[in-house]
Amino acid sequence: MTAELVDPTLELALKLGSGFCWTLAYILIIRRGWKDKSYGMPVVALGANLAWEFLFSWILPHKSPQLEVNRIWLMFDLVILWQAIRYGSAEQRHPWLRKNFYPLLACAVVGGFLAVNGITREFNDFDGMYAAFGQNLMMSILFCAMLLNRNEMRGQSMWIAMAKMVGTILPSILFYLKYPHSSLLLFLFVGTLLADIVYAAMLHGKIRSQGASPWKRF
Repeated sequence: MTAELVDPTLELALKLGSGFCWTLAYILIIRRGWKDKSYGMPVVALGANLAWEFLFSWILPHKSPQLEVNRIWLMFDLVILWQAIRYGSAEQRHPWLRKNFYPLLACAVVGGFLAVNGITREFNDFDGMYAAFGQNLMMSILFCAMLLNRNEMRGQSMWIAMAKMVGTILPSILFYLKYPHSSLLLFLFVGTLLADIVYAAMLHGKIRSQGASPWKRF
């Protein structure tokens, strides 16, 4: 699949905007995790994120400035991993999940690496776009599932939801301009956006139902 040419200034602006928004999302997830004594990223999504960032930081490193962004994100994800280790078992409502949380977390990390590495090499996708957008759709759906499972706003905020949403919209625009004829990528772009909108609406309603202001909770 041949990429279409995109104006370099526009491409850089979309990449920097996405990097800023996702960095903000990571910072807010970590902050909310410490405040709520919880973790703010679904475990399976965390495993995939760790894998993507490790793979494209050290094994198949991207070019600058994306390489530096990948490594910063990897450090943030390691903090979130620590929060999951510290608080994850207590967050599980089902006794079996509580008892087996740590083996499941290990499986998520190992399985995430095997999946991301496999997709990258199978599709010869050394930009990491298929894995990135695929796991983004998965993450958006899992955020909805996490909210339903917890049935409260612990570890979550509207600002996290918005930073994630905008941080995904910007590279979606970029890769649509690069690959306008890819039906798979278009499905991933639209599916992720719809799931993000559903999650934001669900979270907004949950925060209000708990007597808090959705936009004053950081």
